[in-house]
Amino acid sequence: MARRGAQEMAKRARERARQKRQEAKRERRQSASADAADPTDAPDEAGLMEEFRVLSERHAAGLLAGDLYTKERHRIFVELGIESEEAD
Repeated sequence: MARRGAQEMAKRARERARQKRQEAKRERRQSASADAADPTDAPDEAGLMEEFRVLSERHAAGLLAGDLYTKERHRIFVELGIESEEAD
C-alpha cells in the first residue's frame, strides 16, 4: 500500500511538471504574438509617402489649392505619425 501511495505522488508530481511546462509554453507563445506587430495595423508608409509625393507635385504645379494641400498633407502626416491630430 505504501508503494501505491508513492506511485500516486510521483504521478501527481509528473502531472504538475507537465502543466507547468504547458503554461510556460503558452506564455511564450502569447508574448511572442504580442511582440509581433500586426502588419495590418501599421499604416502603409510607402503608399502614404507616394500619396504625399503626388500631392506635393500637384501643389507645386499649381493644380491644387493651398488650403486643400495643407489639409491633405496634415492627414497623411497624422497617419504616418509625424504630426498629432491637434496640429493644423
